[in-house]
Amino acid sequence: MHFILTFSCPDRPGIVAAISSVLAEKGANIAETHQFSDPDTGTLFMRLAFVAPRTNSLAEMERCLNPVAAEFGMAMRLHDASVLPRIIIMVSRFDHALLNLLYQVRVNWLRAEIVAIVSNHQDSAQTAAQAGIPYYYWPVTKENKTEQEDKLRALVKDTGAALIVLARYMQVLSDSLSADMSGRIINIHHSFLPSFKGARPYHQAYARGVKLIGATAHYVTADLDEGPIIEQETARVTHNLSPEDYIATGRGVESQVLARAVKLHVEQRVMLNGRRTVVFS
Repeated sequence: MHFILTFSCPDRPGIVAAISSVLAEKGANIAETHQFSDPDTGTLFMRLAFVAPRTNSLAEMERCLNPVAAEFGMAMRLHDASVLPRIIIMVSRFDHALLNLLYQVRVNWLRAEIVAIVSNHQDSAQTAAQAGIPYYYWPVTKENKTEQEDKLRALVKDTGAALIVLARYMQVLSDSLSADMSGRIINIHHSFLPSFKGARPYHQAYARGVKLIGATAHYVTADLDEGPIIEQETARVTHNLSPEDYIATGRGVESQVLARAVKLHVEQRVMLNGRRTVVFS
């Protein structure tokens, strides 16, 4: 049985020893460990991957770890690493990030199950059909936005999805949905924000002679494009490139950054720390 344990709590002596003792008593072997003590808040963040004898179920391991969590005031989560996390991908018309996610799942670099693709356009319906993934075409207007988001909530419940990925989904989610799914929605955007907003950011960047372009993957919050950052990347561009070259470079960076962020999340390597994240890569 392969497990991943993540927790945060006020840092003090004895925490690691207490956890290690429980795991040793259950015959578990620690395969990977990461920890970070935030000097600003005095909070310890920790991730342990361990292997336990098959006689130890998830429920049994949780039962043994709960007294330690209570003693140290831990916010603790234990995951069965053999269970593939279920993902819903949302996309509009630009499908580069979607296609990369599908490929990374297919080659098993990204160990997850894509249970649905949701779009406000029909452009990616054939892509979903070829991949054998249910496709939901839900156009969004001011009048039906609440209704469509209720459908999304129901889809999350019906599929057991643990994560929603906005792979260039060009609709702003409501504050209530963002709050309901806090820490469970990842978005990708170009790193020009807030400098270059609107539908043609790369053309604006070209007009201003930008030398670095990039992308940011972050959790969605009510503050538009200001959620806790998971992953970022940049690429250098020069004066002799065209706006189309900027766009092509940006597409590549966006696809890579989003896939890395999703992988970090599903492997339980990202922990929220207020408006920031602790990322154990």
